[in-house]
Amino acid sequence: MGLAGKGGARQGSGMIDKLEMFIALAKERHFGRAAEVCGVTQPSLSSAIRQLEDQLGVQLVFRGSRFQGLTPEGQRVLDRALGIVGDVRALKDEMRVVRSGLSGNLRLGVIPTALPMVADLTGPFTVKHPNVRVSILSRTSVEILTGIEALDLEAGITYLDNEPLGRVSQVPLYTEFYRLLIAPGSEMAHRRQVSWGELSTVPLCLLTSDMQNRRIVNQHLGEAGVDAAPMIESNSTMALVAHVLTGRWASVVPKKLADMFVADGRLHSIPIVEPEAEHTVGLIAARRDPQTPVLQALVDEAVRLFR
Repeated sequence: MGLAGKGGARQGSGMIDKLEMFIALAKERHFGRAAEVCGVTQPSLSSAIRQLEDQLGVQLVFRGSRFQGLTPEGQRVLDRALGIVGDVRALKDEMRVVRSGLSGNLRLGVIPTALPMVADLTGPFTVKHPNVRVSILSRTSVEILTGIEALDLEAGITYLDNEPLGRVSQVPLYTEFYRLLIAPGSEMAHRRQVSWGELSTVPLCLLTSDMQNRRIVNQHLGEAGVDAAPMIESNSTMALVAHVLTGRWASVVPKKLADMFVADGRLHSIPIVEPEAEHTVGLIAARRDPQTPVLQALVDEAVRLFR
């Protein structure tokens, strides 16, 4: 977000620069770290915040020897500032496209269980738009929503039909089904399918409870009368697969993830039924009309992929 050289450190810095610095302060909750993010000195950032308070006629920040939080008025200004800065960034993106075609940076938050499919979206997208740089960041579903709201992410890939998403635009990408990922020598490895209820006898390793996939798995296990109490938990799907490879554990994972590890025969993937649960995963972004050109191009590719 660096503002150095843009007038951000000057007395006459523009309103947008001040709003950017105020947003950074609200995120970092520390004057020094916020100044570093913005590329200005701490006195310059403090001065810009005071100027913003003078211009708006309200106190935005509780101050002591350090940052002590936003005032109620500051919270209201933050909500509006996020929208204003988001619109200004969108306008700049549109003008950049007019000047030089589609280019820029796209930050995409992705739930860990969707990482195996993300190249299905970003691969064709980057072929069509080679001047757009894409950063793929593994995030929980909550972190994706927070990141989009705070302008830290342009878009995310997450579940669409399990937990409330709020006011975001949505494009379905695929339907997630669930598999028991298990080593060949394990007791159930020969089975063509297993029920959720039968998993009570299986030593499971699962994602941590801050992951929506884990909450989905817990829900289906609970409905089958199974108490999910794994000895091993991780926020990394690769860590789960590594434990399954030892032969001591099994895991419940999405089919797309399981398919990546069964081709060489080292692991087996068994459909879980009664019920054969399914959940929709899709692309989400802030609801804005019109969208930025880069984000609209990504949405168009998502629509094509789903079809």
